Amino acid sequence: MINLPKWDQSLINKYNISGPRYTSYPTALSFNEGYQQHDLINAINSSSTNSLSLYIHIPFCSQLCYYCGCNKVITRHQSKADLYLDYLEQEIIAQAPHFSGYQVEQLHLGGGTPTFLTAAQMARLIGILEQQFNFAVDAERGIEIDPRSLADGMLEHLRFLGFNRVSFGIQDFNDAVQLAVNRPQSASAVKSLLTEARQLGFKSINADMIYGLPLQTPESFKTTIEQLIALSPDRVSVFNYAHLPERFAAQRKIKDADLPNAHDKLTMFKNTLEQMSDAGYQFIGMDHFAKTSNELAIAQNSGQLHRNFQGYTTHGNCDLLGLGVSSISQIGSSILQNQKQLKAYYHDIEHQLGSAICKGMQLSQDDVIRAEVIKQLICHFQLDTRAIADKFQINFASYFVDALKALDPLLADGMINTKNNIITVTERGNLFIRIICMCFDAHLQNQINATRFSRII
Repeated sequence: MINLPKWDQSLINKYNISGPRYTSYPTALSFNEGYQQHDLINAINSSSTNSLSLYIHIPFCSQLCYYCGCNKVITRHQSKADLYLDYLEQEIIAQAPHFSGYQVEQLHLGGGTPTFLTAAQMARLIGILEQQFNFAVDAERGIEIDPRSLADGMLEHLRFLGFNRVSFGIQDFNDAVQLAVNRPQSASAVKSLLTEARQLGFKSINADMIYGLPLQTPESFKTTIEQLIALSPDRVSVFNYAHLPERFAAQRKIKDADLPNAHDKLTMFKNTLEQMSDAGYQFIGMDHFAKTSNELAIAQNSGQLHRNFQGYTTHGNCDLLGLGVSSISQIGSSILQNQKQLKAYYHDIEHQLGSAICKGMQLSQDDVIRAEVIKQLICHFQLDTRAIADKFQINFASYFVDALKALDPLLADGMINTKNNIITVTERGNLFIRIICMCFDAHLQNQINATRFSRII
């Protein structure tokens, strides 16, 4: 089991900087314009797997949450989802034949709010996907849910359609905090939904929380986490709110004076670490927790955990195909992204034979090597340098001379140790895993002034 982080305020004062979350390496900031459908075809032809993970982006929300930085469209007009499904169907029909030799092991619907779709619209989408793709009998099928807007009977409908995982966006149980971010919801209603999901036999029930929101205090958030633990979700994500009003217009509705100060925000996370650990959850990394019986924790303990644009995953052997506006695909050593704006997405689907790919990158061999290093560190807090050297036929010490030099201060501060060709992240260092990974990031210097990253804690 991964050791619980050791809280060291002096290190936090020294190292709590901004940095990438490494859902990919290189990160999305390295994507270039000009990528198109033929790049996807080339990527498929050069890929060595026939396992597929599908991500479908549903951008619609019926109400604006002020903290949100997601790609979303606020509307109460259900007909907009019908139009979107028309275009999404064109994209699915255009792309699916290229994956005829693949089997879908994982499906995930994100957003926005995927359950903005009505029961009929959801059935239509799943019907299209099942008709066009080859799904494994035991495929993992997950969906993100806003508890406030879930229609009556929708959980049962989702189960009928084959979904076996649900992720509830809760964020906070405190009424004042909820009002401050324009997301009021009833704690009892959330509890009822989680209970119903468990009774319906969903394989995994996840919860997303956020610390650092307006009007939160260490005391109020401690109470929120207590309420969460009582609901016993299988996995929990406790995200650090990144206040970037210059980038996300909705966040301008949040008053700076209402935000917790840096000390209180750190205290919230410290308390959360202790509470989740005491409740029997394993710290997976950064802001993720899982019950020790959950496959995410089991995968980490057996060295099989992976990370991609959907976060920590047990399906690292899969190519990832993203469908819908702004979706990202990772096929072999290529990363490709669809148009981010809805009008541009519709235009490209209509005029480019069902493809909206517009950005991306082809990973160099150096990118592939560094991606493997970063994956091992961020998933397992350990790196076998000899294994990397053997796998890629390199001299690790000379190849990564700059990275190892960058690690020296972290080594001196007891955040890592090195022994027998193993770099191990210590209890003092695993809160800072993003910084440790940054030492191996060859693209970072070009992005360091972009100020588009969240703080690591």
